[in-house]
Amino acid sequence: MAELLRTHPLQAWHAAFEQLPETVGIAVEPYVAMVDVRLGTVGAQTSAALGADLPTAPNTWAPAGSGRAVWLGPDEWLLTSTTEAPEELEARVRAAVVPLGGSATDVSAQRIGLRLTGARVRDVLAKGCSVDLHPRVFGRGSSAQTTLGQAGVVLLALSDAGDDVVVLVRSSFAGYLADWLLDAALEFTPTPTS
Repeated sequence: MAELLRTHPLQAWHAAFEQLPETVGIAVEPYVAMVDVRLGTVGAQTSAALGADLPTAPNTWAPAGSGRAVWLGPDEWLLTSTTEAPEELEARVRAAVVPLGGSATDVSAQRIGLRLTGARVRDVLAKGCSVDLHPRVFGRGSSAQTTLGQAGVVLLALSDAGDDVVVLVRSSFAGYLADWLLDAALEFTPTPTS
């Protein structure tokens, strides 16, 4: 039986991303395990069971072990892990939240991440996003569910300066978003002189 190799949906864009200047860097994030958590109430018992605090303020994210906990709604979070396999993360989180009346679902294949870095990140994102990304409003620990171009995304601010942002996008929209970002960054890419 032939072994199937897992390829990243944006493998074909790596070379184009590498050609971008430092002011608008785009890099494909490695695959991470992701679990969608639904839970009615959050407290010390939940934090103890999960080994991490779930953010309760809207539009925020927090470090959670080797990954992140992203607030998606009043009773919904996205938990990620860079060290656990998807089935391990799901089993661990499910064991913690089901006794508390919650649920956990593996959504690892649903989204991929792109990391945008550089002084012009906010300018590129502003071309297709209506969220205020000024550092006073969208600093480290902020998140936003919005559209970028025509793709639904989750934005995660990794710095207070606004120059380091992770964009989570559905895998099926990854190619569209990669092309859109390259086009939006074109203005900030120096043209070769002849």
